[in-house]
Amino acid sequence: MKKKAYSLCIVWSVFLLFVLAACGGTDSDGTSGEQQGASNDANDAGSEEQADVTIDFMHLWPAGTSAGQNRIVNEIIDQYIEENPHVTIEQEVLENEQYKNKLQVVSSSNQLPDVGMTWPAGFMEPYVKGELFAPLDDVLDGGLQESFVAGTLEAYEMDDTFYALPLELNIAPVYYNQAIFADYDLDVPETYDDFLHIVDTLVENGVAPIALGNRDRWTGSLWYMYLADRYGGPDALNSAIDRSGTFETQELIDAAESIVDLVERDAFNRGFNGLNNDEAKAEFLNETAAMYLMGSWELPNFTTNDEIPQEFRDQVGFFKFPTIDGGAGDIDSWVGGPGVGFFVAENSDVKEEAKDFIRFFVEKWGEQAVTGAGVIPATQVDTDAIDLPDLYIDVLSELNQATNITLFADVQMSAGVAETHLNMIQSLFGQEVSPEDFAKTHEEALADEE
Repeated sequence: MKKKAYSLCIVWSVFLLFVLAACGGTDSDGTSGEQQGASNDANDAGSEEQADVTIDFMHLWPAGTSAGQNRIVNEIIDQYIEENPHVTIEQEVLENEQYKNKLQVVSSSNQLPDVGMTWPAGFMEPYVKGELFAPLDDVLDGGLQESFVAGTLEAYEMDDTFYALPLELNIAPVYYNQAIFADYDLDVPETYDDFLHIVDTLVENGVAPIALGNRDRWTGSLWYMYLADRYGGPDALNSAIDRSGTFETQELIDAAESIVDLVERDAFNRGFNGLNNDEAKAEFLNETAAMYLMGSWELPNFTTNDEIPQEFRDQVGFFKFPTIDGGAGDIDSWVGGPGVGFFVAENSDVKEEAKDFIRFFVEKWGEQAVTGAGVIPATQVDTDAIDLPDLYIDVLSELNQATNITLFADVQMSAGVAETHLNMIQSLFGQEVSPEDFAKTHEEALADEE
């Protein structure tokens, strides 16, 4: 079976309008993981009494690591309950990898929460094929479908049916500490040779160039995807995945060789293959590493998160992944795509109420996500009168100039191939597999699914 690869050439004129014209009971952070609705005892006089309803809601925005998103979630829930006092919404909040593991476990026994989060494309496919996610076309009626930025909703479509509603649109910049760069007279790189000069200079001065937590594996995949794009252009990796090409092309092998070269140059923080993303991010936040490649969902931490010192936030900049001499890649081509989206469980006992809740949530999320968390939403937002941080505006401006956005590799692959990919990424960074065998293993896994 051929796998669909996503190269999201979004109509950026829509984004220009967006920007200029219209322009995780208690969790580990000690915050509430459950938001209770008001009882029916105090229904307004004359209103029709409704039966009590409880919606189980599982998401991946804990108060500690996703403070802005978590706050907005609870504010929207409060707003929904105020309008629907017969509803109780019980939250289960997990970190990213815990969430993925829990979702896999509960799906095996068909015990999904009424409302949860999913990623698009290949990640979502087995849940859809297993008839675990409810179709949501009816939720999109009445104008909601038209509110999404072009190219975002389609990633959640299978067989002409929508199975989730996206909340975010992301790209992955290289964030960097401007103060550290200034200390060593380093400029933002335009070419990969410039980038390697930065790496070597920082290593010579005892500074970790790059914060990476590759225990999560998808973090290392970001580096590989950009190198694959810069060597072979946006079609190199996509054609290997959709089977119109092969993974054993020289460009994809060259990308793997460059990963090995970075490891040998000590480009990454010590112990990177055993650290998770949050541990690596802490090294960037603590200024022991100079660069951090991550999705634009991190913008809140560098703009609006009051728990992070303003002095540090003021010195965070970003740059586009540099081009490689002789490579086919374009500096305005990004790795990214739609982020997480809402699903409703097909076997939910409160399916209609769950659908009503996610429609309400998506309608409220857009502007609140922008102003309260610095998140780029999947829906169009009137930002005309919104005061946004400069870093946020700069990222939106880059989105407007993007020539291509290639969806995260592990998301567009099937679950089985994605697991192979992620394991190979960790082995490659750990120098446990050669670039040639890295490519060969991918090709074999993809060919087995044809």
